[in-house]
Amino acid sequence: MYSMYNRYPCPYYYVNTPMYYSNWGNQFNNPYFPFPHQIEYNSNFDFSQSGKSHDSIKLKDYGPEPFVVNIDKATKQNNNYRTALWTGDHLQVTLMSINVGDDIGLEVHPNVDQFIRIEEGQGLVQMGPRKNMLDYQKKVYDDFAIMVPAGTWHNVVNTGNKPLKVYVIYGPPNHPRGTIHETKAIAEASEA
Repeated sequence: MYSMYNRYPCPYYYVNTPMYYSNWGNQFNNPYFPFPHQIEYNSNFDFSQSGKSHDSIKLKDYGPEPFVVNIDKATKQNNNYRTALWTGDHLQVTLMSINVGDDIGLEVHPNVDQFIRIEEGQGLVQMGPRKNMLDYQKKVYDDFAIMVPAGTWHNVVNTGNKPLKVYVIYGPPNHPRGTIHETKAIAEASEA
């Protein structure tokens, strides 16, 4: 006999059915029946073996239209050096993947504030008032945020053993709408 909390046994999901519902024969015609809205994940099933193509996010520039995204998933999915994810009139979000031993590149944005969030990996942040005076240095890891004021020279170096996955928020936008740079070399060539 099935318990009320395992009414539909399945190796992937369990459906929770409220105890007060007594019309078991007519559950699919009743708008208060919880299926499919109250499904719980069965942790015994490994979704990593089931193919993740349905979880992928199409990485392109969605701005300036309203947009909602799982930023952690999008950032980790990105394998390009830079992908503009959303560009508005006053703000831009880009995803970056920095190869092992590589860096963003020492740069300064005179009129652009920058927010950098580390989603995966580890690195070293360097900032300072001049190109040859990077007197601010911090080690960063997953979930660290970096705020770079306009006019500050800065660089982020990947010091880990896997790609450094970050997303960057620029205010105002710093790259043309729809920017995709597969590699750092392509990015440097397009900015030159």
